[in-house]
Amino acid sequence: MRIRHICSGSRFIALVALFFLFIPFSKSFADTKTPSDQNPSVIITPDKQFNYAENLFSNHDYLTAVMEYKRFIHFFPEDKRVERAMYQTGMSYYLGGDFNTAVDSFQKLIDEYVDTDDAIKSYFKISDAYMKLNAFDPAIINLNNLILVAHDGDVRDEAFYRLGWIYLETASWEEGRQYFSKISVKNKDKYRLETLSAELEKEKLIPKKNPKLAGFLSVVPGAGYLYCERYQDALIAFLINGALIYAAYESFDGGNPALGGLLTFVEVGFYAGNIYGAVTSAHKYNRKKTGLFLERLKDNVKINLSADVKNQGVCLSFKLGF
Repeated sequence: MRIRHICSGSRFIALVALFFLFIPFSKSFADTKTPSDQNPSVIITPDKQFNYAENLFSNHDYLTAVMEYKRFIHFFPEDKRVERAMYQTGMSYYLGGDFNTAVDSFQKLIDEYVDTDDAIKSYFKISDAYMKLNAFDPAIINLNNLILVAHDGDVRDEAFYRLGWIYLETASWEEGRQYFSKISVKNKDKYRLETLSAELEKEKLIPKKNPKLAGFLSVVPGAGYLYCERYQDALIAFLINGALIYAAYESFDGGNPALGGLLTFVEVGFYAGNIYGAVTSAHKYNRKKTGLFLERLKDNVKINLSADVKNQGVCLSFKLGF
């Protein structure tokens, strides 16, 4: 009997020990639960999500705005603001400087919505993005595609106007004039075409240098640079080439043909560089003068067409020079 009593007591002690060992383990296990296990799930509504993305966009946090617009599109694909979210996604890429991705984003909107207001704006922003990338040909193709699908005459006129300026950017004056001439009569005043046409006539007065003549004049070292109004380069070219020619002559005359041949070889390189440099200088001179003319033209008569940051329409502004 005593043995049984001892065994029963041992069992009781073991059970009590196990009970107290289990309490801290259970507590520590409970402490490992995540906040989502302890709290109800956060409910995202369409209004909250869209407004959050808009707020990020307004605060110029474009990278985060992209993610939040995409989240809105993913969770609420039937919401009527999905198209606007897609447009704002493209604008976020554009304003963030990622122009290639902006093009892809706007094109996705166009493919889905075809000719809505935001789709039309997307065409214009695609051309703007291509211009930022100095990709003139794709910008031209994009605007011509818009002209083909646009039903609104005002939209086509804006596309004609933008195309005209793209051609002016590349000094293709006649092509620019042709596109300006396609603008409808009712919008000629809006785009100030009479003033623009008068200013464009001054293009014929842009000072130009003939690259062939610059190369021909360089037969006399430095003369080509002098023609291009690069006086310091003209002096340097004349002195270096003159010195090498004289040194080579003296070497041959002094009975040192090896040195004379080496100097002649070096001089041929400098002489060719003098001709090439003069031709290049003529092209640079022409580009610089054309660029200055174009900048003055923009400052004086160009109307800036761009959707405002909140995309509430197209802003028209211009500067008038006197």
